[in-house]
Amino acid sequence: MKMNSTRFGFSLFFFFIIVSERMFLGKAQNTTVPVDVGVVLDMDTWNGKMGWSCINMALSDFYASHAYYKTRLRLNARDSKSDVVQAAAAALHLIKNVGVQAIIGPQNSMQANFVIDLGGKAQVPIISFSATSSSLTSLRNPYFFQVAQNDSSQVKAISAIIQAFGWRKVVPIYEDNSYGEGIIPYLIDALQEIDARIPYRSVIPPLATDDQIGQELYKLMTMQTRVFVVHMSRNLSSQLFTKAKEIGMMREGYVWIITNGIANSFTSIEPSILDSMQGVLGIKTYVSKTKVLEDFTIRWKRTFRQDNPNFIDAELDVVSVWAYDAASALARAVEKAGITNLGFEKTYSSSNLTDLETISVSQNGPKLREALLGVRFTGLTGEFNLVNGQLQSSTFEIINVNGNGKRGIAFWTPKKGLIRKLNSANRSTYSTSKNNLGPIIWPGDLSSTPKGWDIATNGKKLRIGVPMKDGFSEFVKVTRDPSTNTTHVTGYCIDIFNAVMEILPYTISYEFIPFAKPDGKSGGTYNDLVYEVFLGNFDAVVGDTTIIANRSNFVDFTLPYTESGVSMVVPIQDRRPKNAWVFLKPLTWDLWMTSGCFFVFIGFVVWVLEHRINDDFRGPPSHQIGTSLWYAFSTMVFAHRETVLSNCARFVVIVWVFVVLILTQSYTASLTSLLTVQQLQPTVTNVNQLIKNGEYVGYQRGSFFFGILKEMKFDTSKLKEYNSTEECDELLSKGSANGGIAAAFDEIPYMKLFLGEYCSKYTMVASIYKTDGFGFVFPIGSPFVGDVSRAILNVTEGEKMKEIEKAWLGTESNCPDSSTQFSSNSLSLASFWGLFLIAGVSSSSALIFSVCMFLYKERPQILIHFDSEGSLRRRIQHTLRIFDRKDLTSHTFRRRALEDKNGIDVGTSEPSPNINFPPTPSSHSTQEESHFAFMGHPGTPSREYVDLSPNGQVSQATAVIKIIFHPNQDRPRTPEVDHQSS
Repeated sequence: MKMNSTRFGFSLFFFFIIVSERMFLGKAQNTTVPVDVGVVLDMDTWNGKMGWSCINMALSDFYASHAYYKTRLRLNARDSKSDVVQAAAAALHLIKNVGVQAIIGPQNSMQANFVIDLGGKAQVPIISFSATSSSLTSLRNPYFFQVAQNDSSQVKAISAIIQAFGWRKVVPIYEDNSYGEGIIPYLIDALQEIDARIPYRSVIPPLATDDQIGQELYKLMTMQTRVFVVHMSRNLSSQLFTKAKEIGMMREGYVWIITNGIANSFTSIEPSILDSMQGVLGIKTYVSKTKVLEDFTIRWKRTFRQDNPNFIDAELDVVSVWAYDAASALARAVEKAGITNLGFEKTYSSSNLTDLETISVSQNGPKLREALLGVRFTGLTGEFNLVNGQLQSSTFEIINVNGNGKRGIAFWTPKKGLIRKLNSANRSTYSTSKNNLGPIIWPGDLSSTPKGWDIATNGKKLRIGVPMKDGFSEFVKVTRDPSTNTTHVTGYCIDIFNAVMEILPYTISYEFIPFAKPDGKSGGTYNDLVYEVFLGNFDAVVGDTTIIANRSNFVDFTLPYTESGVSMVVPIQDRRPKNAWVFLKPLTWDLWMTSGCFFVFIGFVVWVLEHRINDDFRGPPSHQIGTSLWYAFSTMVFAHRETVLSNCARFVVIVWVFVVLILTQSYTASLTSLLTVQQLQPTVTNVNQLIKNGEYVGYQRGSFFFGILKEMKFDTSKLKEYNSTEECDELLSKGSANGGIAAAFDEIPYMKLFLGEYCSKYTMVASIYKTDGFGFVFPIGSPFVGDVSRAILNVTEGEKMKEIEKAWLGTESNCPDSSTQFSSNSLSLASFWGLFLIAGVSSSSALIFSVCMFLYKERPQILIHFDSEGSLRRRIQHTLRIFDRKDLTSHTFRRRALEDKNGIDVGTSEPSPNINFPPTPSSHSTQEESHFAFMGHPGTPSREYVDLSPNGQVSQATAVIKIIFHPNQDRPRTPEVDHQSS
């Protein structure tokens, strides 16, 4: 009984709790504030129905989890019926008559243009989840919120794909409305950053028929570009691809890239349309697959099938998910704004002509706008955040249409570029490498990457313009056969072009068309011919066309296939010297002066080294000076007779003789060349000299040199044309003074051809103007330029180029190189300074060593005098007097003393040993020579000489003084004087 009463008590307790909760919830429900919100969608379309379904589910889910919220959105749906006017009328009705606080929609960008302005005027937020046009920028109207990816955010992903495959031209195909045009400026900027361009824009009307689409596609087929970016609505794109497959544009060689407006709605594309899109690449908004999204997808499919039984295979797309998040964000913002006053402030107009003038202004608009900008939450698409009224989402998936659906091949993010896996941490730098892409099946079921361009499929050949000229036919030669009325074009440039075309990886059909008038004469200058390509009259130009800057403004050039530069050709003349002083020309004046100074210096060094030990370098001052100079200069012809005795002097002489040998041999060779070899030098080497002297100069007819010579300040009256090598030779032979020219200006290939015939008369001066040589001409942006340039490199680096040059230009000429005909300059000191350095160092070293040995050997006598009182001059004179004496301790005089002691008198009569003379007063003076040879008194005879009688005997009045020193004695012995009677 007690147990039953307990159970009854608990039951009663829970009953009261349940009743109280229901009463509380009912009271809370009765206190919620409904907020009217408008929804403007195309209710009859696939996207409209899915969007409406997701909006309702979003509010149902939101308020189920936020039952305590005081506000409840009350949806007021209006059908815009795929019409801009209907959408604007629906929005105006909702704002003015219903008093909505916000509008979700409209569905497309064209409808949104006018509705955004209505929202701005009434201060009612317009929240669009499907209008993605870049022109609908939120900065234009603060009350517009784009809860979708802006179309401009995908252009970087598109340019990354184009850069990965190296395509240089892209043709956008877009719808002719604000949605289609909005992406174009951003796409152009993105392509310019990767050096790609848009040669043509294909614009398709929104209501275009199949025939209109076909006409535009046929036009694209006649162009060379094969890379197309399609940006239009799903329905129009379906027509486009169906027609493209029908006329054969979904085959190999074509590249189709669709934007996310089409790729995001893949789930609603019919299988027959997908079959026409095989091989297409797409940029699709990436949404991470989460558990919440998977659960919602299952619930949405069940709900959508119940509400729309006719749509059996409906698949949720990213636009519908954006609709779900947009409704959730608006519900959060309304609650956050705390809307209490739901009224509108009416405006009054003086005219009352239209309803637009009296549109009311929402009093809650500013608060709701601020609340929407501050909403942050995790939605089905990820982090929901509106910056400046726009959803921040920038990750894209690169897809490839294959089979019955799409296949992801890569991802693109702003920081990493193209990546194979989204969560890969292996790379942090931006990349556009195609190695980061998965395997792609291109149109035509091919795996090889299309090159992005092709020859026009209209069956016509490329029209190649060639110059018509009379002279220099080796480069381009046009001959006409009168019997068949056909034209045959040959020449150096033509053969190179044919060789280049042969090695291209594809076949090009072309024909050469001479640039000529009906009468067969030239149609104009080379500038006129190049401009024909710009006008579209020629597809290319082949010939001796120079690559210059002003032409590149209108056309594109390939890489050059000849040498570059402009040269001047002038006559040459023999300038061998014919004057009496030609023997001085082999050496420059500085070399002459240096050689003379070294001859004097070497003579002085030898004299110093030999003066104290060699009788040949003693005697009167004039005799010693003459002997020293004679000895030095005689080494030039190796005729020196004096014998050097010291080892230092021998070392100096050996080095100097080696130097002299090289100098004399070089001088002989240079002089021989000056007198015998023909010295051909140009008559003019400076352009300024021609201008200063008012000389006539020539240029090739039809070339661009007339303008260049005018820029170089040549008088136009001094300019003459020539049209062939023969005419140029005739003008140069006459000379400027006789009605000819003093110089001819032309490009190096022409000048080499000219000198091949007249190398003995003319020479080419160094390049005076820079050009890039000859190149082939194509229209600006032509896809041929890159392939032809690479083929030119292969031809010019191979043997084929040598064969063509030999056949037309005769490169193996018997004419010597003009540079070898010019004489070398005079020999300068720069060529011999090493020899003089060796001679100077060795001579100075020997001189310093000899002086040091002298000072050391004679230090007793030198130091004794230096210790005494006297001036510095006297001390130096004393040292020089000591130096002037004979070094009787040397082996030379010791040998002579030994011979005299044994009774041998070399060079004089033998004195009588029986007659002795007493010492004379002068005998003491023989102990010391008191005067330095170069400083002695005039007329004082040297003590090394004796007076002889006419018969060769020694005079009685003359004594032969023989001073004999003992090696170990400082004082001389008493001289021994012998007299011989007459």
